[in-house]
Amino acid sequence: MIEYVVFDVDGTLTDGSIVISDNGTENKVFQAKDGLIVRSLSKLGFTTLIITGRISEATSIRAKDLLIFTMSQGIDDKETTLKEYFMEHRVGGERFAYVGDDLNDYAAMKMCSFKACPSDAASEIKAICDYVSPLSGGHGAVRDICEHLLRKTEKYNDFLKLFKIV
Repeated sequence: MIEYVVFDVDGTLTDGSIVISDNGTENKVFQAKDGLIVRSLSKLGFTTLIITGRISEATSIRAKDLLIFTMSQGIDDKETTLKEYFMEHRVGGERFAYVGDDLNDYAAMKMCSFKACPSDAASEIKAICDYVSPLSGGHGAVRDICEHLLRKTEKYNDFLKLFKIV
């Protein structure tokens, strides 16, 4: 049973673009519809995590807004970071979903029971995924993937109830 959802950021929660202003400020564009469902995951009993290779204040702000439980930035070895989380929290990969898009996600994704990616993910990532969204990173792929996961875990109606739809 999936209880944890790990997200990469660049290329997954964003389209991978990194805008750096003249003064060095980094900006990223996040999709609001992705955010709505990620924020809802914690209300539905999932623990959400971010493991990302870049360090960004924009990511920190967005993670707080999305009620992300744990955030690890500046991570070169995502597999080791995820293994450490498993050990610290006494959990295994069978309870994890991982949403990633590029080669640096590969080893960590392989440790999880459910793997998903946007349509524009690296071909090596697509090859190991249980679900490939028809949408690209930063353009609704995370929303689509999370809806798929909620249906798979029979929690989609609970998601709709959060908005008084069912």
